[in-house]
Amino acid sequence: MSHDLHRQDFRAWTRQQADLIRAGRVSELDTVNLIDEIEDMGGSRERELESRLGVLLAHLLKWRHQPDRRGRSWRLTIAEQRRRIDRLLKRNPSLKPLLTEALEDAYGDAVLMAARETDLDESTFPTTCPFALEHVLDANWLEE
Repeated sequence: MSHDLHRQDFRAWTRQQADLIRAGRVSELDTVNLIDEIEDMGGSRERELESRLGVLLAHLLKWRHQPDRRGRSWRLTIAEQRRRIDRLLKRNPSLKPLLTEALEDAYGDAVLMAARETDLDESTFPTTCPFALEHVLDANWLEE
């Protein structure tokens, strides 16, 4: 029954599982789905890191390749994403070893975002990330 509830009404299932844990009725838990959901929660932090890096990198690419269009909005988006990434890493220090790979993965998305938002061809942008990780995350760094 609990397994079916997981598929039919996720919110009700989560409340049921929490109630069972509070009551100490652990033998009644839907452990298969609980394990999947717990692992997925950790994965969501990885996806958030990659997504935020993608937005940040896209704006850094736009900043580099369209200097005549630089403005307050781009600068603030860059600052915001850096702050959010910093908070995410402080709250989830186990993500730090994944930064290099996340940066590489996010870069491909960033090229697509930057190309879409600038109307520049994808080939305008380097095939690998041109920014050092320490610069990407440095709140005081921005190419002029």
